[in-house]
Amino acid sequence: MLVHYKCPSCGADMEYDSRSGRLACDSCGHAEHIDTYDDVNISQSFEADEAKEYHCENCGAVVLTDADTTATSCSFCGAGVVLADRLSGDLAPAKVIPFTISKEEAMQAFKKWCKNGRLTPKGFMTADRVKNITGMYVPFWMYDLDNDVDVKATGTKVRTYRRGDYRYTETKYYRVYRDIDVSYLKVPVDASEKMNDELMDKLEPYDYNKLESFKTPYLAGYLAEKYNYTDEELFDRVKAKIRGFLDTYIASTIRGYSSVSYQQKNIRTKQANSYYVLLPVWMVYYDFDQQEHTFAMNGQTGKIVGKPPLSYSKAAIWFSSIAGGSFVLMKAIAIMLGGDIL
Repeated sequence: MLVHYKCPSCGADMEYDSRSGRLACDSCGHAEHIDTYDDVNISQSFEADEAKEYHCENCGAVVLTDADTTATSCSFCGAGVVLADRLSGDLAPAKVIPFTISKEEAMQAFKKWCKNGRLTPKGFMTADRVKNITGMYVPFWMYDLDNDVDVKATGTKVRTYRRGDYRYTETKYYRVYRDIDVSYLKVPVDASEKMNDELMDKLEPYDYNKLESFKTPYLAGYLAEKYNYTDEELFDRVKAKIRGFLDTYIASTIRGYSSVSYQQKNIRTKQANSYYVLLPVWMVYYDFDQQEHTFAMNGQTGKIVGKPPLSYSKAAIWFSSIAGGSFVLMKAIAIMLGGDIL
C-alpha cells in the first residue's frame, strides 16, 4: 500500500517538517498537526503482494523499492510516500524519534565539521564534494535488561614500612563476594542488515525522553527501513554491548584494594522488555580522491561520526611537534634533576 499525505488546502503532497514537527506543504505553505490531520486527506493504493514495484499516485510513475523499504520518495515528482503495508502487524514500530534537524541544517553542520579536521587533507576540508545526503529512519530494537551478577575475587592490600635498617612489605589477602542486581533501560541495537553497526553505535546517545508513539506521517519525505533481525536474534549483541558497562560497575563496587583478581564473574542477563523503534539518521556520502566516504549524523542531536581521510603530511607535522615538545619537557626535567638526556 502506497500512502500520500495530501494538502487539504491545495492537494499537493505534504512532508514531515523537522523544524515545526508538523506535516508541511511546499506548494502553498499550509501546515497540519500530525495528531489532528484528517484521514480523509490520505491517498492510498493497494498491491496484492509485497512487490518491489509501486505506482506513484501523484504522477503515475513506477516507484522501485527493495523488500526492506518502508518509506521513500518518487524519483520523478519527488513526492514522499510511505509503504504502510510494510509497517503493520509485527512490522509496526512502537516508537519513533522524529527528525529535529533539517536537511539544510545537516548540510551546514557537516561542512563545519569537515573544516575542523586538523589532520584531514585540505581538499576534504572544503566540504564541497557531497554526493548525496539522505534522511533515513533506521530500525532499532530497544531493550530493558535485568542483570544478576555473582562475583568471587581476591583483593590485596599492600603496606610498606621501615624498621631500623630494614624495609618491609606486608601483603594482606581478602576474599571478596558480590551479589549485584543491575538494570539497564532503553539500550538500542540497530536491526538493519544494510547499516554499519559500529557507525550506528557511535551515533548514541539519543534523547529517549523525546520518543513518540509511532505514526506514519513522521516518515513522509524521508527514507525508512524495516528491521532484518528480530529482538531474539540480536539478544547476544545487546548483551555484548552492555558487558563493558557491567565490568566497570562491578569494579566500582570493589575499591580500596591494591589489586583485585577475579576467580568468578557470573552474569545472567534477562530481557525484561523490548520494542521496535525508528531513529533519525542523516547519511552523508562524500566523494574525495576517487573514493566514496560514508558519514552519519544523529538526526536529533547533530552528532557526526565516520572516518575522514588522513593527510599523512599533516599527521607527520603534528607528530613531530608533539614529539619535539615532549623532548624539550624531558630535557628540562633532566636538567632540573642534575642530569641530561640525549
